[in-house]
Amino acid sequence: MTSETSPDLAAALAAGTLVLDGGLSNQLETAGHDLGDALWSARLLAERPEAVTEAHLAYFTAGADVVITASYQATFEGFRPARGSAGSGRPRSSRPAWTSPGTRYGGHAPRASHGRCGWPRRPGPYGAMLADGSEYRGRYGLTAGELERFHRPRLEVLAAARPDVLALETVPDADEARALLRAVRGLGVPAWLSYTVAGPRTRAGQPLEEAFAPAAAADEVIAVGVNCCDPEDADAAVATAARVTGKPVVVYPNSGEAWDAGARAWSGRPSFHADRVTRWRAFGARLIGGCCRVGPETITEIARTLSDG
Repeated sequence: MTSETSPDLAAALAAGTLVLDGGLSNQLETAGHDLGDALWSARLLAERPEAVTEAHLAYFTAGADVVITASYQATFEGFRPARGSAGSGRPRSSRPAWTSPGTRYGGHAPRASHGRCGWPRRPGPYGAMLADGSEYRGRYGLTAGELERFHRPRLEVLAAARPDVLALETVPDADEARALLRAVRGLGVPAWLSYTVAGPRTRAGQPLEEAFAPAAAADEVIAVGVNCCDPEDADAAVATAARVTGKPVVVYPNSGEAWDAGARAWSGRPSFHADRVTRWRAFGARLIGGCCRVGPETITEIARTLSDG
């Protein structure tokens, strides 16, 4: 879906609360797809786009208004060794597979029960390209200019696909956020900025009050918030984001289970329950969903809770 056929997302957020999708990777893995390489879910955009279609449809069916594309791990640098791209670092195709939503639906995108839906394109942080967990640490050792030069070409390609919004998400570091905000200037596409956090700080250790501040004056930014974090950390972060920026808040945390990097497995029990969303909405959240390990069942519960409330 493009901006030609979608309602204006900023206006929709001003009018009420929208339901975001859940974790794309866990939905693909549930369907039996192996995501164990550096491209993660982005590999399926080139090799099995119908699998991405099915995952998106599962979330629309569950009640999501907004579904994010499978472009988090998609970079020129990542696709070059994986897909045999030309030496320039740009894929041979003038329009890489990861610039489209990954879904065609016979030319028509489905709409959720509210009659609203959107297609944010998701450019992951620099650490996602490294595929070593760096997006949960930040502090890559790069200058602000180097980060901006990394992000700008990919953002230009994604913006040329005319998305509803660019989801600048899972950002671990306020320095990278500032580089992203500079990189989106002049592209003519709105964006949201979402940090991954640990307690009241970014993963790189900056206080959230300072981290959210640059987004307050960025005209391109229509929402701010947090994702890929513990649900409990989202509570205070939502309130801080709303207070510092005065903008609608997006929140989509993980299930609450813990990732064991050594065992490469999740452990513990989920702590993300739909009753949290009422509190988030009261704090200023206007786009609510889930990230890692949050599936369609939870999205249905979120949609029901928001509808009942």
